[in-house]
Amino acid sequence: MKREILINANPREMRVAILEDDQLVELLVDRPEARRMVGDIYYGRVEAVLPGLQAAFVDLGTEKAAFLHASDLVFGEDEEADEDDDADEEGEKQTDKRRRRDAAAPLIQDVLKKGQELIVQVSKEPISTKGPRVTAQVSLAGRFLVYMPHASRVGVSRKIGEREERRRLKEQVQGFLPKDSGGVIVRTVGEDVTPETFERELTTLMSNWKRIKRKTHFVRAPALIHRETNLTRGLMRDLFSEKVEQVTIDSKQTYNEIVEYLKGIAPDLADRVKLYEEQVPLFDKAGIEQEIRDIFKRRCELPSGGYLIIEPTEALVSIDVNSGRFVGKKDPEKTSTKTNVEAAREIARQLRLRDVGGIIVCDFIDMETKANRDRVLQELRMHLGRDRARTKAFAVSDLGLIEMTRQRVRQSHLQSMTEACPTCNGTGRVFTAETIIRRMERSVRRMGVEGRKDPLIVKLHPDVAMYVLEEEKDLMRKLEKSVSFNLELRDDPLLKPDEFKLVVKSVGRDVTQQYAVA
Repeated sequence: MKREILINANPREMRVAILEDDQLVELLVDRPEARRMVGDIYYGRVEAVLPGLQAAFVDLGTEKAAFLHASDLVFGEDEEADEDDDADEEGEKQTDKRRRRDAAAPLIQDVLKKGQELIVQVSKEPISTKGPRVTAQVSLAGRFLVYMPHASRVGVSRKIGEREERRRLKEQVQGFLPKDSGGVIVRTVGEDVTPETFERELTTLMSNWKRIKRKTHFVRAPALIHRETNLTRGLMRDLFSEKVEQVTIDSKQTYNEIVEYLKGIAPDLADRVKLYEEQVPLFDKAGIEQEIRDIFKRRCELPSGGYLIIEPTEALVSIDVNSGRFVGKKDPEKTSTKTNVEAAREIARQLRLRDVGGIIVCDFIDMETKANRDRVLQELRMHLGRDRARTKAFAVSDLGLIEMTRQRVRQSHLQSMTEACPTCNGTGRVFTAETIIRRMERSVRRMGVEGRKDPLIVKLHPDVAMYVLEEEKDLMRKLEKSVSFNLELRDDPLLKPDEFKLVVKSVGRDVTQQYAVA
């Protein structure tokens, strides 16, 4: 598979596009006002302990207190190393391992007290109204190893699939890992690394941990005591390997920083980094700018003519698969299966591209045979296997649904780069002109019931006012007759499409809220 990284950088925004076989599969955006927190280590102070939730809130000095669950405390001497790649960056453990820890974890009120100070690491960014999530099980990432001071076992990335190779790497690291010094995960890019390189990096990571601990003696909680490396350096460390053909950067400064950084960690890869100096913007030249704009659309087209409808909600993300204009020739089962297989590939790509996390429910077109349902599930799982975030897809249900989860450590692009429409408040719908007129009419009649006689100005959005003039010409005259006071219709372009105002003409007082109940 051809893999390429494009970096578009300016002082106010850094955008990183990851391409596989010339197709955009991942977009990373970093801005100064919304700095990434995952991986940062804080010396925090316990703000509150909640026995009912088996959790605590920890003051990090950030806008919102961080959430610390009992299962993320450090306890016992045989904490198992998570063998997933990039466990350092994502900071969440697999569900089955978490359940085992939960069963063995002490009560949080027996371990933490209000005002207590402790070292924690951010595992999930603040999302919506929630503050960041933290863990006391700190991990430090190198290029080839992840060092976990509070663990005691050696793990190997699950993306290194061969059993013999996993065993070889584990034994190699165990050979030089000092006793009772912590645990280690061998990362995917460490597959061909020499023992000397492993040992050198482990020594550096252990020294960094000692430095971080020493800082707690010189700062007052809450305080940031270690900042995770920036987006581009982290990307070079975690993703740039022999499998990446080229990194193209359109900023001289960023190019120089990356080349300098690579000289220290992977000098043999430095010649794959290219500076882009053409007049045409880099993302336009690559033909991906339009794709980036499309990630905010509900509808996503499939090659054969089908399409996806992607709907984020508060609880989950729903994805509906439709055959669209693709109707096949004779066999409806074959048509459905082909569309579903295409959809499975595109769903995996869109989840990565949009950075969608949490619970996802995919409604595929109904298929009669189990073999076809299994084929679609297998296709989805295969393409999800390329995802750096942890995913899990369950079997197709009797209703044709596939339920799945994708690790969420930060807001999706939709959440971070857009805001709710001030007119519809995020619903995507506004009331029709006729509905607004009926609401206005009821409000005016309430004033008539109270016996008011002051002339009234009725203000409507221009489109709604035009509806009255064209479709209900006699409305104001009939309404005046029923309430026994004068009405004057005016259009107001400053109003929202589904908003109206009632103003007492003599004093200019707005009485809308008083009478507009429904």
